[in-house]
Amino acid sequence: MNEIKTLIWKEVTLEWRQKYALSGMLLYVVSTVFVCYLSFNLRRNQLTPIVWNTLFWIILLFTAVNAIAKSFSQERYGRLLYYYNLCSPQAIIISKIVYNSFIMLLLSTFGFIFYAFVMGNPVGDMGLFSICMLLAAIGFASVLTLVAGIASKADNSATLMAVLSFPIIIPMLLMTIRLAKNALDGLDWSVSTDEISTLLSIDLIVITLSYLLFPYLWRS
Repeated sequence: MNEIKTLIWKEVTLEWRQKYALSGMLLYVVSTVFVCYLSFNLRRNQLTPIVWNTLFWIILLFTAVNAIAKSFSQERYGRLLYYYNLCSPQAIIISKIVYNSFIMLLLSTFGFIFYAFVMGNPVGDMGLFSICMLLAAIGFASVLTLVAGIASKADNSATLMAVLSFPIIIPMLLMTIRLAKNALDGLDWSVSTDEISTLLSIDLIVITLSYLLFPYLWRS
């Protein structure tokens, strides 16, 4: 736990020194939402709750890819060798998943507030929608962090990351959109138990696989 806490604090310190990275992600969210607003401003009748929901999660997905893709690619070889001699691989991957989950929660919350302010807020159950954002943020962060670690070992890491993450991200995105749709309609929580349990299971499976498989990747 001490290693994980130290590594998380290291990530926070580096992010604070390089404020342009987080500022760039926030600017990306704001500019994308504003472009969507300009696109639908002339045709408000076409912005149905289903379109609102799908558009929001697509924006968050691309934000997650841009924010987490640099998890391992920005690390220099000398620093990775220093980590290899100092920390366990399990602590490294868990710390990056926790930190990226926090970043995704921050971007999701900011994105939703600005998106709802500009495009309206048709959500009927904010509690269920908040749970959906929490599970989606953890899921996106864990999947993309593991894939970023695998892709960093290859030359064309951006293409490999897109190819590896696609089979896992798409089912998770579809389940997230379905759960968010139930929140928009204000349905009872009992209707969404299957979606919540499925998303939670995917998150736990990916985190467990990262914990078990990353040491073999790290050793190479």
